[in-house]
Amino acid sequence: MARFRISQAADLIGVSDDTVRRHIDTGRLRSSLDESNRKVIDGVDLVEFIRNHNPAPDNPLDVRSSARNRMVGLVTAVTMDKVMAQVEMQCGANRVVSLMSAEAARDLGLEPGSLAVAVVKSTNVTVEVPN
Repeated sequence: MARFRISQAADLIGVSDDTVRRHIDTGRLRSSLDESNRKVIDGVDLVEFIRNHNPAPDNPLDVRSSARNRMVGLVTAVTMDKVMAQVEMQCGANRVVSLMSAEAARDLGLEPGSLAVAVVKSTNVTVEVPN
């Protein structure tokens, strides 16, 4: 079973170490002590906390879709030439980069600071784990 130190859990949740400690102190997040007497959080407990305390932001679009991987965020950069555009977004702790036609980026009015939803529908998703 994976166990995470407070700083690792904070990085995964996207908050400060102190915020994780407050969640532990208030009983919202369970912890235990490792062999070195440091507080650690069980991976299953961290997942439960994230599901219960980090709901996804409301989707600002009034559409229904079959895609389940929807990430609400802000456009942070748009790099465009005559034909193509590279659009970067910050969706919570995740950076998402999309390549699209320059025409599409212009039609959507994408510019830094714009609210947007990154939709990912793929039949091929690679999952990696540490050694």
